[in-house]
Amino acid sequence: MFKFGPTPNGVDSLWMAEPTIYSFIRTMRQKNNTIPLNSFPNDFNLGMVLKKNAVRNLELAQISQAHRDDYYLFLILEEGNGIFEIDFQQHQLGSSCVMIIQPYQVHRGIAMDYSAFSVLMISVENLNSDYIDALKDIETVAPLKLDQETFSVLSETVDIALKLHDRRHEKLYTALMKDSCNTIAAIIISQYLIQSKKRDIQSRFDLITKQFKFLLDKNYITIKQPRLYAEKMKISTVYLNECIKKTTGKPVTYHIQQRIILEAKRLLYHSNKSVKEIACELGYDDYPYFSRLFSKVVGMTALNFRNKNLE
Repeated sequence: MFKFGPTPNGVDSLWMAEPTIYSFIRTMRQKNNTIPLNSFPNDFNLGMVLKKNAVRNLELAQISQAHRDDYYLFLILEEGNGIFEIDFQQHQLGSSCVMIIQPYQVHRGIAMDYSAFSVLMISVENLNSDYIDALKDIETVAPLKLDQETFSVLSETVDIALKLHDRRHEKLYTALMKDSCNTIAAIIISQYLIQSKKRDIQSRFDLITKQFKFLLDKNYITIKQPRLYAEKMKISTVYLNECIKKTTGKPVTYHIQQRIILEAKRLLYHSNKSVKEIACELGYDDYPYFSRLFSKVVGMTALNFRNKNLE
């Protein structure tokens, strides 16, 4: 899967024989009637891909088309600069930066100068469940700059993982790869948790908020009333609202609306569906009500949002 050697531009690069990481994206460059979703490529049956590369000009055509992935992506930038967009927010990356893109977040690359970077793609099944839980506590998606000592440890871990990849003769080869890739992910996730200053011991309010956000992400299309989320959690609506306001400063209804509008924005920007079709897809048979809700939350009509962002 991995080979090491000089690229055509003379820069040493770890590269993969076709199909590459991005080859399955290339057929998705035209705007579709939905947001392109990339599943983990069957060619990489381990469910893990680790690539280290150095390029003078990254071919952004490979990743400039907005898309979603159903796997986790960890980007480690050693040198250079880049701009990525995640759910309508642009983020600047610099040297010694890391970034996490979680499954189903809409993202694309906008710019990348000369860069040395590593990319870890790992399927949901292969990422440690404790790490997946930890990721739910990370509020920001912005890139994180690491101190030199931590970044050095991370870079050395990547190098060790790449060396282990070549040891196919090992009896526990798959376990070695899974553990080494999870170690890389753990180092990055831990740094985000440190920055977010999450408490080691969470209050009941924290736990209820975490459970609510998990349920919301799974059910926002079919469940839009706070009462129904409270019933699922076997608590009163009043108590649910108290917990959510205590930890986030906003009521339950606010979070439900924000999740729905985020998906509406994604579809308006990245698909050709009409506003009425989008309303229906998001569970609104009452199209005028959806239009009023969008205008109230965003401050402009859905069509104005589409036109403004496509200019």
